[in-house]
Amino acid sequence: MSGIFLSLRQLSVTYGGSRGAAALDHIDLDIVAGERLAIIGESGSGKSTLARALAGLLPEGTTIGGEILWSGLGHPPRPGRDFGFVFQDPGSSLNPVLTIGEQIAEGARRHLSLSWKQAYARAEELLERVRIPQPEKAMRAFPHQLSGGQRQRLAIAAAIAARPALLIADEATSALDVVVQAEIVRLLDGLVREDGMTLLFISHDIALVSGFVDRIAVFRNARLVEAGPVRSVLSAPQSDYTAALIASHRDLATPPLIAEVPS
Repeated sequence: MSGIFLSLRQLSVTYGGSRGAAALDHIDLDIVAGERLAIIGESGSGKSTLARALAGLLPEGTTIGGEILWSGLGHPPRPGRDFGFVFQDPGSSLNPVLTIGEQIAEGARRHLSLSWKQAYARAEELLERVRIPQPEKAMRAFPHQLSGGQRQRLAIAAAIAARPALLIADEATSALDVVVQAEIVRLLDGLVREDGMTLLFISHDIALVSGFVDRIAVFRNARLVEAGPVRSVLSAPQSDYTAALIASHRDLATPPLIAEVPS
């Protein structure tokens, strides 16, 4: 990891105009280039609003305050080029009437100035990297012909097609069973490491993220509760809410989370 990739300074987001309840309330947070940062919180905590604020995907009529400083880029991010976004439901990012090859190749062609032949070659390479069986055959298939876990792999391939610096995964595993969840987490971890990307992983599951992220930021009721290295947060949480999240994942069948935390 190196310098600061982006900084949030007093970032506030309110839906439905200034009289609505704040979805994010004066957030200060730095994201380091090359790190894997997990944003943890229950539904309504503001974690997905944060992801959409960074991606410029907030709905019209939203009031935004504070600053998002893209220090690592030096310019406002270009969607699809400087960052990729993986949604909880791959149906949000996959077109049902286009083949898989067309969808993945389009991002590479548009943002990397490749020919269609070059873009299709990159798309097939990406299908192999995300471990889709028979990638040359999958290139001609449609999204509905694959399983939910495979469609999420396709969404990841499309998100990284243009070699983005930042990958945002917003609850990208929560709709999958636990076995497929673990596979997708390993896949994301490997891709981020190989390509030197910065990862923002949004989740409600502190146990899931504890084994592979570098830092954790905990959100509750639109506020940042605490943030720090994963080992520090898990072994000595500063807030009662974080301690409760950790305790809720511990029972007689669950090994201590700290045992799985990277050193």
